[in-house]
Amino acid sequence: MRLFIALDIDEDIRERIARFMEGVSGFAPDARWAKPESLHVTLKFIGEQPEPAVEQIKRALSGISASAVDIQFRGYGFFPTAKSARVFWLGMEAGPPLATLASAIDGEMAALGNPKEDRAFTPHLTLARGMGRSGSPRRSREDSPNRVFELLQKRMAALPALEFGGMTARKFFLYQSQLSPKGSKYTKLARFDLK
Repeated sequence: MRLFIALDIDEDIRERIARFMEGVSGFAPDARWAKPESLHVTLKFIGEQPEPAVEQIKRALSGISASAVDIQFRGYGFFPTAKSARVFWLGMEAGPPLATLASAIDGEMAALGNPKEDRAFTPHLTLARGMGRSGSPRRSREDSPNRVFELLQKRMAALPALEFGGMTARKFFLYQSQLSPKGSKYTKLARFDLK
């Protein structure tokens, strides 16, 4: 089972982002755009796990004690760089509670044998990926100037600062991701409440 841990997004924010995506997706028609209903804030990607490991992961996550998280959705960018963009993302501001939650999750998963993250937690929503390219924010030897997002970058530079609103996340989820040619399908396997 391919697993990850994430926060869900409030419906009104999801709708604002969906309208924005509809308005700008034509400026990068060769990109693979995320489905608005699948947008989430990834806290930890676990990857492939045998089915019996799910219960162990649920027990570990249920022991996490963390506060609810206030999040503002604003700004945008491109990974790994604007010149060799592979991913178009929407930014967020959340302060220390979100990073604390991600760190606690990372620690619990590391105790179960999953590799610890080797870079700082950078919360974002992936809106689009360049076709056939890695979604990793890290630079790669294969990176080269990429024109998939060129027109979108020009249009975005002319827009005022992006603001999509705020929310308070009061729970996080363990998800299963099922890959298919039509895109990933995400299923919530368990819910964990925040204080």
